[in-house]
Amino acid sequence: MPPAQDGVLEIAMLQVRPGQAAAFEAAFAQAQTIIAGMPGYLGHELQRCLEHDHQYALLVRWRSLQDHTEGFCGSPQYQQWKALLHHFYDPFPTVLHYQHVLGKGL
Repeated sequence: MPPAQDGVLEIAMLQVRPGQAAAFEAAFAQAQTIIAGMPGYLGHELQRCLEHDHQYALLVRWRSLQDHTEGFCGSPQYQQWKALLHHFYDPFPTVLHYQHVLGKGL
């Protein structure tokens, strides 16, 4: 991912239905090619929780908030993303956006 001070960081906390982690990761491997091609996309990481193997953090860096909320979420590609991934979530993820304040970056 680019340095933390670039753009907006989307953080989605994902809870995958128990027993579906491997299938979710396989589906995400396909879905990541969709998001990577979107205007304003700068990078992403999917992190699995060490304490709870059905919980993930998805971090996506966008050039602007609108690139995510209007560009990606309003696109036909989002419908493909949704079809690949949304049925794995219970409950539906919390998604928030953050702007760099302090620190060197990860």
